[in-house]
Amino acid sequence: MAVVSRGFGERRRDASPDLPPGQFLTEDFPVLSAGPTPQVDTDEWEFSIGTETGATHRWSWDEFLSLPAEDVSTDIHCVTRWSKLGTSWRGVSLDTLFEEVESVHDFVMAHSYGGYTTNIPLEDLLDGQAWIAYEFDGEPLEAEHGGPARLIVPHLYFWKSAKWVRGLVMQSDDEPGFWEQNGYHIYGDPWREERYS
Repeated sequence: MAVVSRGFGERRRDASPDLPPGQFLTEDFPVLSAGPTPQVDTDEWEFSIGTETGATHRWSWDEFLSLPAEDVSTDIHCVTRWSKLGTSWRGVSLDTLFEEVESVHDFVMAHSYGGYTTNIPLEDLLDGQAWIAYEFDGEPLEAEHGGPARLIVPHLYFWKSAKWVRGLVMQSDDEPGFWEQNGYHIYGDPWREERYS
């Protein structure tokens, strides 16, 4: 069951070059989730990347925070038609996390605390396109927005930016995640309005 809360004070911006087709501009940060918000203690938080060989690369919260961080300003677009422009995040680039990872697979399944999953082509996570973010607007990321850390892949609809992310698993095929199994598009490009399958 989807959970929706706080702020849909949006307005339509027809013909704006900053908004994908069919989107509305919002100044709020609406909260939508597929279930209850997990409360993940950073003492227990872990992020991992697993490959087809069985190798698993792991980072504790302290190890993760010791990695080089980047400040990211980007627009985000939800499949429910809201867009928020110029959002500010701080996090670790997936390029950094994949530096020591060897895999011949081209796809990834993101796994979250709470059981959520979403599939993403590996090429959409690299070359400065995706981060594991732990701050929003200069503050620690709130649990309702995916804290302590979430994936952000801003060039895709925001359901691909898994909240409460705990790991990535390499896949040989583009197997669908939670929303993709429930009718959402397998890829989710907002500029092509790839909302549903």
